[in-house]
Formats: sequence, C-alpha cells, structure tokens
Amino acid sequence: MRQALSINVERSFSQADFNDFAQLSGDNNPIHVDPDFSAGTRFGRTVAHGLLLCSVLRGLLGQLLPGGRLVEQSVMFPAPTYAGERMCFTVSVSNTDGSGCQVTLKVIRVADGTVTCEGHGKIEP
Repeated sequence: MRQALSINVERSFSQADFNDFAQLSGDNNPIHVDPDFSAGTRFGRTVAHGLLLCSVLRGLLGQLLPGGRLVEQSVMFPAPTYAGERMCFTVSVSNTDGSGCQVTLKVIRVADGTVTCEGHGKIEP
C-alpha cells in the first residue's frame, strides 16, 4: 500500500446534519437532536454523534488507502463536537507491515486545538 502518509479535511456540521444523521441511524438521543434538552446538560448544547465523526474519518481512510478494509478501530471522544464549529479531520499511517497498516485518527476543533475524537485502526489490503 504505497500512498500519501496522511490526509485531512476541514468541515463543520449544522444542527440539520445532526438531525439527518439521527434519522438515518435511528440514534435520536436528545443530546444530539434536542437543543432545549441539551441546554440543561453539561455540554450546554447539542453535540455530534460519535459515529458521524467516525464516518468522516472512514471516508478519509478510503481516500488515503483505496480498497483497504478497516478491520479494527478504537476511538475515544475526550471533548464534544458542536454544530457550527470548524473541525479538522485527520487520518495518518502510523505503521506499515506486510499484513496492512496501522492508522491514527483525529478530529480537532480548529478554533482552539481541542481534540474531540482520537483513536487508531488497522487497514488490511
């Protein structure tokens, strides 16, 4: 798998994006879709679904390593991702061997550098 070593994209989500993802996934947790409910939580407003963030990262993996199969993934969400905030999604190859690649995954809030999602995965050819 000879490709670029990393790829990133900046984007932001709207509340409508959160609502659409909730409808598609069936995850209608009010922390994602109900601004009034979310205002009373520790987050203070709605937050992105973790799997919405992972979907963007998976798309980047497909661009970085076309045809590769994601066989393992582990992620954490140390901080919330809010609607309307510019985020940088990054996927990097961290190690390559004959059986595939180890990749690092990260989502960073552009405004202040806060990591909102981080993890790793394994891609096989």
